[in-house]
Amino acid sequence: MSDQPTFAGLNLAEPLLRALSAAGYTHPTPIQAGAIPEVLAGRDLLAAAQTGTGKTAGFTLPILQKLAENPPARAGNGRPRALVLTPTRELASQVHDSVKTYGQHLEQRSMTIFGGVGMNPQIRALRSRMDVVVATPGRLLDHANQKTIDLSGVEILVLDEADRMLDMGFIRDIRKLIAMLPKKRQNLMFSATFSNDIRKLADGLLTDPACVEVAARNTASESVEQKVHLVESHQKRDLLSHLIRSNDWEQVLVFTRTKHGADRLADKLTKDGVQSAAIHGNKSQNARTRALEQFKSGRVPVLVATDIAARGLDIDQLPQVVNFELPNVPEDYVHRIGRTGRAGCEGSALSLVGGDELKLLAGIEKLIQRPIERMETDGYAAPQPVADDRPRRGRGKGSGAPRGKGNGNGAGNRSGRGGGGPRQGQGRGAEGRGRGQAASGRR
Repeated sequence: MSDQPTFAGLNLAEPLLRALSAAGYTHPTPIQAGAIPEVLAGRDLLAAAQTGTGKTAGFTLPILQKLAENPPARAGNGRPRALVLTPTRELASQVHDSVKTYGQHLEQRSMTIFGGVGMNPQIRALRSRMDVVVATPGRLLDHANQKTIDLSGVEILVLDEADRMLDMGFIRDIRKLIAMLPKKRQNLMFSATFSNDIRKLADGLLTDPACVEVAARNTASESVEQKVHLVESHQKRDLLSHLIRSNDWEQVLVFTRTKHGADRLADKLTKDGVQSAAIHGNKSQNARTRALEQFKSGRVPVLVATDIAARGLDIDQLPQVVNFELPNVPEDYVHRIGRTGRAGCEGSALSLVGGDELKLLAGIEKLIQRPIERMETDGYAAPQPVADDRPRRGRGKGSGAPRGKGNGNGAGNRSGRGGGGPRQGQGRGAEGRGRGQAASGRR
């Protein structure tokens, strides 16, 4: 262990080291050890690591140090020096918590900006000096258009979970915001994956970037036990209720493909005697916060979520994740199951797979480059493998297109986007939004 790097060896300032020590951290994770020196050196950075490996500290720590060491040439109210963009409110709150935790012995001021809550408290906060702003793109653009925030002083820009922001259709808002920033700045992109779209975005944003990738591309954590239960789709709800009760699962995060499906499943489980809550984009921010707090505290053992929760939910030692429906995009499977098995802890991920999801399952196994173990439960039949041929569904003008016409709305067919439709907000995306809504939903 003597050759294991320490935070002190990364030339971090004493106030940061003191905060890290109080939080119980002495050794950086690989992504932190690779990213922190590059950020401190002032380089642009493209960084990727499996979810749950500490990407947030990889940029918050060096940003806080750089701001402390280099006082601004011109200070001003509502004029942040560092801007972190995230795809969801939950992730923005998580990043901001890290900024506050690590910067507790510094004089840097920070805030979050996201939708689902009133703008007036945010406007009032922006009337004071604000060094770090963590925001979702839509609400931040609202403030910029109303001139309640001045982005001309941003020295460091971070795109956190950049691939997810592209998937959710935020690229237009991001480009508008980038156009408001000074040309001379440091740019950091952190992501769970290095997709082709991410590399294209990086080419247009980053200048001679350092590249840090500490895990194989699009791989799932080895600390997560993965299993698949093949089951007829109409039996899924009863099977999940049975598994939760028979295994005495006390904390389970369940993913559905649609908001309506999340609500229906949570209601079903609650009626079966398993207290459950749903979290998705149609819920108010207060409702989302309340459901998450109840889940974390153990008062509600089951949280049913859409992919909005695949990033940004930081739950210590979450033991069990269930894919009630497989995601339309294979990479999202990796993000979902990454909610468990974090920080070296063991976790378990179970996917309930119907006959119309076999093709999606094959795509996931191809992505992670291994088969997923199958399991069975008495009384719950496996679907017929030939279901993927689906002659009854080949009515799409002779093309064999699934019902729902591939419009990506997650309704009318069980495969969501109708065979892997557009990923960047052209369908309804992970939250069922339309093209314009994905960018203007003010998350």
